[in-house]
Amino acid sequence: MTDASPLASTGPAPTGPLAGQRVLVCVCGGIAAYKAAELVRELRKGGAQVRVAMTEAATRFVGPTTFQALSGEPVRTSLWDEAAEAAMGHIELARWPTAVVIAPATANTLAKLAHGLADDLVSTLCLATEAPLLVAPAMNHRMWLHPATQANVDTLRARGVAFVGPNDGPLAEGESGPGRMAEPAQIVAALQAPPSEPHA
Repeated sequence: MTDASPLASTGPAPTGPLAGQRVLVCVCGGIAAYKAAELVRELRKGGAQVRVAMTEAATRFVGPTTFQALSGEPVRTSLWDEAAEAAMGHIELARWPTAVVIAPATANTLAKLAHGLADDLVSTLCLATEAPLLVAPAMNHRMWLHPATQANVDTLRARGVAFVGPNDGPLAEGESGPGRMAEPAQIVAALQAPPSEPHA
């Protein structure tokens, strides 16, 4: 059966360990956003179809054109895209993926997800999708270790959201601790892991 969806891709079937997967990468506003570009490259190399959605803050770190070039697909950055939303495009995009990866996931985004907020494109997509979520946090180590953030993480884990990272090491502001976004290879490996397998 031919998929008549405007999000359907054409061309030869991809091959690789992620062949058949449709991955929506949600990029949030943080210095680690540059790693998301490499993540998109690695996902496509693994055979996945990739779409990208960005928060407005993320566009201040990496431009949508970069992700469009790497994914080969249009990039969504707003709920207020009149052309896309004429047909409720955010709902269609939420239905498209077999997996959603949020990388980097900021403390703000974790709080939104834990409390069911939907005030921008990324949080709306995450609330509207039935695909499993894989979250790669990135933030200052004090923000990561704050009880409010840890409570939000616990809430999301209890709902079945998977986490990969954050890694321990030097941070952008010159400090060191848990808060570095997992490397793209770690995120790709987490996508290939059985759903019940925990991610550090």
